[in-house]
Amino acid sequence: MTAKLFLHGVPDSPAIWRPLLAALDLGDTPVAIPPLPGFTAPLPAGFPATKEAYADWAIGQAEALFVAHGPIDVIGHDWGALIAQRVAMLRPDLLRSWAISNAVIDPDYRGHRVARIWNTPILGEIFMALSKPAKLAEGLAAQGMPADIAAEEAEQWQNKDKRRAILKLYRSAKGLSFEHDWARDIDKLPARGALIWGADDPYVQLSVAQRFSANTGIPLTVIDGAGHWAIAERPAEVAAALHRFWSAL
Repeated sequence: MTAKLFLHGVPDSPAIWRPLLAALDLGDTPVAIPPLPGFTAPLPAGFPATKEAYADWAIGQAEALFVAHGPIDVIGHDWGALIAQRVAMLRPDLLRSWAISNAVIDPDYRGHRVARIWNTPILGEIFMALSKPAKLAEGLAAQGMPADIAAEEAEQWQNKDKRRAILKLYRSAKGLSFEHDWARDIDKLPARGALIWGADDPYVQLSVAQRFSANTGIPLTVIDGAGHWAIAERPAEVAAALHRFWSAL
């Protein structure tokens, strides 16, 4: 049984994985679904909440699973996808495979509108202050996130450390631009990777995944009728894609 490490994104928590985990039915497989530091609890003392800090943290999570179970499968969504790819670039020795959904390290992607707002000092803080939980829940559900999970994620928005961490994370990536750092290491990615994409993602368009797949040869599975949160919106289809990928390894 290959251990699995699931990494969530922004503005989510491990709750976003519940529908997919139920669909995957992993049985006794060792599974870790850690919250990003600061997202469900106060930021750890001294944790800078930069993309490098989150990547280092994720490597630590992967190392712990590797010590206990050997090479692991890492699965990421949104920022968790970007972090999962960075782990794969830096520590391929820890992994059997990597699979990501609806975000990818791409030298030409410049971020969606909200990412650019969060990247802007003062404007980002004002936007955060005006983002109320009820409205956030409504917006997430409108984008396809199951309503109960949307309400749970929005409730956590009241955690000031979470909002601070998100601003620090996006600003460390200049919004969502990796042209001058992480994207330069794309050739270090292990070949055992997979892209799974909600076709109607308004934040990271399908064309971004198609370009990455064409440039790298990493296979792409498109989930029709799903958006950014395909992992929760169409969990059965995503689970089937993951099982096909893993069974071929």
